[in-house]
Amino acid sequence: MIYTKTGDKGETSLANGQRVAKTDLRIEAYGTVDELNSWIGLLRVQVSGEQLTWIQNRLFNLGAALSEAPGEWITDADVTQLEQWIDAMQAVVPPMRAFVLPAGSETVCRCHVCRTVCRRAERRMIEAKSGDAELRFMNRLSDYLFVLARFISFQNGENEEKWEKK
Repeated sequence: MIYTKTGDKGETSLANGQRVAKTDLRIEAYGTVDELNSWIGLLRVQVSGEQLTWIQNRLFNLGAALSEAPGEWITDADVTQLEQWIDAMQAVVPPMRAFVLPAGSETVCRCHVCRTVCRRAERRMIEAKSGDAELRFMNRLSDYLFVLARFISFQNGENEEKWEKK
């Protein structure tokens, strides 16, 4: 049965069994991570490959960590993997000479939406006092999503729109 009725009064359970308000910082943090995961699922409609699937699985791991499930859910190796993918894409795209607007093709814009939701999730995780590995992972993931937007734009021959100070 999908409904348990245990949350009808504004509380939910963490993985460790502790009951907390649905407004608890941990719930807000993993709810925002869940939102990010959904946006990445939408991005996968247009971007194929195993990287985004890997990321979605790690985001589920992150949700487990945020819900205080016992175990090590995000590791330094996860952070290193993101860094390797970022470095590989950075080697292809031209160096940035100006800030770029979050604009372009639909796929590029989806990357930027994912990036901004990732940044919000990171802020919520900071408020919830998440672990170091989890915070590093989210920081690198937002970098990855930014570089992915630039990489896709470059691969498709699109011009990045530069910010013009008015």
